[in-house]
Amino acid sequence: MLMREDEAARQDIRPLRIALVNLMPDKIRTEAQIARLIGATPLQIELTLVKMASHVPKTAPPFHMLSFYQDWETVKDVRFDGMIVTGAPIEQMPFEDVRYWDELSEMFEWSRSHVHSLLSVCWGAQAALYHFHGVPKHALDAKAFGVFRHRNLAPTSPYLRGFSDDFSIPVSRWTEVRRGDLPDEAGLEVLMESPQTGLCLIAEPSERRLYMFNHIEYDSTSLAEEYQRDKAKGVNIAFPANYFPGDDDTQAPENRWRSHAHLFFGNWINEVYQSTAFDPTQIGRQGDE
Repeated sequence: MLMREDEAARQDIRPLRIALVNLMPDKIRTEAQIARLIGATPLQIELTLVKMASHVPKTAPPFHMLSFYQDWETVKDVRFDGMIVTGAPIEQMPFEDVRYWDELSEMFEWSRSHVHSLLSVCWGAQAALYHFHGVPKHALDAKAFGVFRHRNLAPTSPYLRGFSDDFSIPVSRWTEVRRGDLPDEAGLEVLMESPQTGLCLIAEPSERRLYMFNHIEYDSTSLAEEYQRDKAKGVNIAFPANYFPGDDDTQAPENRWRSHAHLFFGNWINEVYQSTAFDPTQIGRQGDE
């Protein structure tokens, strides 16, 4: 949904400032996926696209990056109601070996004082959990790939409002975070889990952080395109589980997660709106005396 400026001005609310740190190789597609979900609520969203100054993406059109993205250094003085850090196809590398790890670590630290709520996705969630709590990631014997059933472990959580007890979410990763590595004293709450692929969503209420390890934001064909791309490259990729009708990759995949994707992002936006400061300059200072 898009709103004209004159329409927005008639509403007596301020837009929520959301920063999207897009680390995915297909920048434009990921922007559209996230924007479609956070823009589906009645609230106004002011979306800022942020890139790493220490990394030049190889697959994104340079004109697009120059036209729509800002380096993190240029927005460091802005306070955001929410920030989303996406996944990245580098999960098999040690965190410290990632070219932009130092910059991302600085960004995570900066979010403590300049971001009201942090939502990190897939590798971004693993990176955030490692940065804030030292939780490691573990290599899987084979890629977790497909659409897997998940359980709602916290029906009363505001982030799972409206969720079914059992639902499906796309998974595409070579690594995992394990429940046994979560520090007891950190106040981390496991909200979603799959019997097949493990942890999916963790909340850290005291810091208003969410760690989503799977790709609830994916389009219907995202896994199919990953599968075909890796096959063309000769990667030993597993057939995506529970995705193509009858396991026939000539058939159009069925989307069984779209409604829950909208619920999840809508619930997050609502929680941000309900708890953030009306004066953006006070973000990160609430409760300080």
